[in-house]
Amino acid sequence: MTSLSIRMASLAINTRRIIPSLSPKPITIPSSFFTKSPTDLSKILTLPPNSVSESSVSLPVGALDDDDDEDDDPTAELSYLDPETDPESITEWELDFCSRPILDIRGKKIWELVACDSSLSLQYTKYFPNNVINSITLKDAIVSICDELDVPLPDRIRFFRSQMQTIITKACKELGIKPIPSKRCLSLLLWLEERYETVYTRHPGFQKGSKPLLALDNPFPMDLPDSLYGEKWAFVQLPFSDVKKELETLEKSFNFGATLDLDLLGIEIDDETLIPGLAVASSRARPLAAWMNGLEVCSIEADLARGDLVLAVGISTRYVYASYKRSPETTGEAEAWEAAKKTSGGLHFLAIQDNLDSDDCVGFWLLLDLPPSPV
Repeated sequence: MTSLSIRMASLAINTRRIIPSLSPKPITIPSSFFTKSPTDLSKILTLPPNSVSESSVSLPVGALDDDDDEDDDPTAELSYLDPETDPESITEWELDFCSRPILDIRGKKIWELVACDSSLSLQYTKYFPNNVINSITLKDAIVSICDELDVPLPDRIRFFRSQMQTIITKACKELGIKPIPSKRCLSLLLWLEERYETVYTRHPGFQKGSKPLLALDNPFPMDLPDSLYGEKWAFVQLPFSDVKKELETLEKSFNFGATLDLDLLGIEIDDETLIPGLAVASSRARPLAAWMNGLEVCSIEADLARGDLVLAVGISTRYVYASYKRSPETTGEAEAWEAAKKTSGGLHFLAIQDNLDSDDCVGFWLLLDLPPSPV
């Protein structure tokens, strides 16, 4: 069991406001939720050769020279399944269905379907004209992916755009797939960032400076539901070396939580780097963790101007998770916590415990701040 005593204030809840105690209290940090064996990072850095199919979108005249290498063709579509992967093991996809900063010969924005699994063992892209965007088109495309790659329909599909929720949800439900609105589509988001640099900007119809048609939401945070309140919380930190050790032990200690594939995400941090986290204690820790487990926890940030901790869940839901009385000491702790997140590349965690002195926790979520998608 990894433990770490740190000097950061423990704050206790009073009605609906969380008020700082008079003195800092050292606490013990538990081990983390566990992941499967590391996946090959090269999949995200060097994508497999494109499988070219005839696009349903007409492209500008003179789009490409005849001698262009097909593998470097930014208009090509991708249909790939890692031959070493058991198709039956891919039960969850990440999906984006959105316009791109690319115009067709009609001067209209091209839409694109991008689908993958969290390990990028499955990768699929297809362009669409803007006049066929509906749930039927998406449903048929999902079936086509399964037919082309000889994989079963997934049990779940994660997506991160609130504006596409109706179309994606309808298509999924008609196929018996559970739609999950969530910003924990990290493999997909990183892949879109990579495609923006290596594909979209090289496309002959690319429109430099074009803003995303469906911008991501960042709404004002709401009051926290009663079911999600803890009784005490504290800023905490854990060395990255201990985070990795806990991830490697494969001891499934927690009933609730979520992890990240650090190798696939390409996170390179010195072992001594302290990873910031938030420890929450409650006499009803298990019910609290169960409620949190259904929220698709995305990230936590300190709002220094308001003295709040903001919890982001799902696609666009943000809660005031906790508040503290602003003072030079508490503001300094919040600033140090946010600075530690930047040092760790946005990596942080949420731990739920019976009490802040416990060696165990009943819920652990490994979280990551990512910049918004460029498309």
